[in-house]
Amino acid sequence: MSGDDPALRAAYRLCRRRTKDEDPAEYALIQLVPAALRPALHALWAAANALDDLGDDRTAPAAERAARVEAWITALHRELPTGSSPDPVRHALVDTANRWRLDLSELRDAMAQVQDDTRGRHFADWAEWRAWGRDNLLPWFGQVRTVFDRAGVPVALRLDTREAYEEFLDGVRLTDIITDLSADLAQGDLLLPAEALDLHPGSAADLVQRRWSPGVAALVTHLTGLARQWVAQETLTRGMHPGPATVLDTMAALLHAQLDAVDAAGPALLRSPPRPALPTRARILAPARARAALAWSLTPLTVPPPQHPGAQRPPTAALPAPTGTFLRPPPHPSGERPPGIPSGDLPAHVAVIMDGNGRWAQQRGLPRHEGHRAGADAVREVVHGALDIGLRHLTLYTFSTENWHRDPEEVDAILDLLRREMTENPFRDLDVRLRWHGRAGRLPPDLVDVLQLRERTTRARTALTLTMCIDYGGRDELTRTAAALAGRARAGHLEPGLITEDDFARHLPLADLPDVDLLWRTGGEQRVSNFLPWHTAYAELHFTPGLWPDTDRRDLWQAISAYTHRQRHHGATPADGPSAVPCPTAPAGGAGG
Repeated sequence: MSGDDPALRAAYRLCRRRTKDEDPAEYALIQLVPAALRPALHALWAAANALDDLGDDRTAPAAERAARVEAWITALHRELPTGSSPDPVRHALVDTANRWRLDLSELRDAMAQVQDDTRGRHFADWAEWRAWGRDNLLPWFGQVRTVFDRAGVPVALRLDTREAYEEFLDGVRLTDIITDLSADLAQGDLLLPAEALDLHPGSAADLVQRRWSPGVAALVTHLTGLARQWVAQETLTRGMHPGPATVLDTMAALLHAQLDAVDAAGPALLRSPPRPALPTRARILAPARARAALAWSLTPLTVPPPQHPGAQRPPTAALPAPTGTFLRPPPHPSGERPPGIPSGDLPAHVAVIMDGNGRWAQQRGLPRHEGHRAGADAVREVVHGALDIGLRHLTLYTFSTENWHRDPEEVDAILDLLRREMTENPFRDLDVRLRWHGRAGRLPPDLVDVLQLRERTTRARTALTLTMCIDYGGRDELTRTAAALAGRARAGHLEPGLITEDDFARHLPLADLPDVDLLWRTGGEQRVSNFLPWHTAYAELHFTPGLWPDTDRRDLWQAISAYTHRQRHHGATPADGPSAVPCPTAPAGGAGG
């Protein structure tokens, strides 16, 4: 894999040795994949572990540990374009990223979390704990899945198994935490939610004192039971290629064996990490090796060639910008800047019906899908404008439930464009949190996969929340909400006659989406088209004739400026003046004018 570069060969050997010495179970699982893929997986494991080691080194104060993690990530950011590093683990990682075309920007938030962990972690409930664990594990497992995908063996997850996959990783995390209780307690960490500890009064204090008690014993039994439940995802590998399926099934078996060792350890659990007996491991691994060897012998693989020293590096390995830093959007070509509107006068949430793509193409004698392609450029422009002006929430009506009735060729073109845009990730280096609102059942699984990936890897970003409504319909949203309320009422959790608006809002599919302040539609039509009916109940409406592909950020600024001149009182009597200032159907500003 490392070609003629002796330093790179040594770097990969070091990653392999560290994996084998520090995590024998992980090493055994990697041995179940073809030899050509193993160096990449060793490099990924060693990189994740190197970061964790820097964050966990309690010989240094928290601030110094955080600085070391930051320095490691910054060095990686600087070294990725060169394909080399003086640090052997990073050397192997940057080579792996370049060879396998991995987008390491997807690891940005997972790496930042290691830095945050140096300040200590406390979880009120399982929801907080799961978010923390998934933010850390899912991006790294995503890189492994990408390696398989690049080799020609995609680890596709069916839509009905995505939650099972994340719950499986919850089981991985919980098993690791229970196993490493002694080491974590020794350095003052108790990585369990208060919700679990409170079920067993006194267990938290006993653990802090490293004291085995009935409460601790009951807590451990409770936790191992949960971990077994989460790991036992029998449907997860159904329909999957037998190679990756064997790896996941074997991983589950090893985790169950690890939990057996935890249960058998008793008080010794608080003194050292328990491990399964060698005969137990051999009983699991021997048949797994035979199954894996057969599966891979029947599978042709696509393996990229080694990089030669001095060769030009492919530009496909995206850079993870240093944690906490994001680029500003590029300026508008005209040099025009947004109007100086005080933040308190800005709408908190702007929703946009992006109308006119097909008409734009037809006016130019082009197929309709060319209009959608041009519309994607307008999306980037408007997102840049939202960041420029300080908007907090932007929601785009990207693909409606009614759009399935269009010509199949146009539908396929739209979905292909969405897939390419999400894969290219044009907002990678901007402080944009991406969310997706809609149904999954009819969308291609690979599109759902990349949408969920973008949601996970941008969850911690704070400047702008961009919500893409894809296979979304307002009536469908309300129907699903009513069904959820009916289910809660039937289960006895709600009294039907006492259901309030707040109850309804809490059961919406995207319950934390804020109300829309400004609804803007391009293309000259003046209707809301089944878009966010609950959230737009009090929205100001703004209609412009310009077609969406001709839109740029100045049109957004004009819409927001018009909004600031409205008097909004949500049905209350105004102190003076008219009840509302009518919004003229003004021509779009900028390129749409």
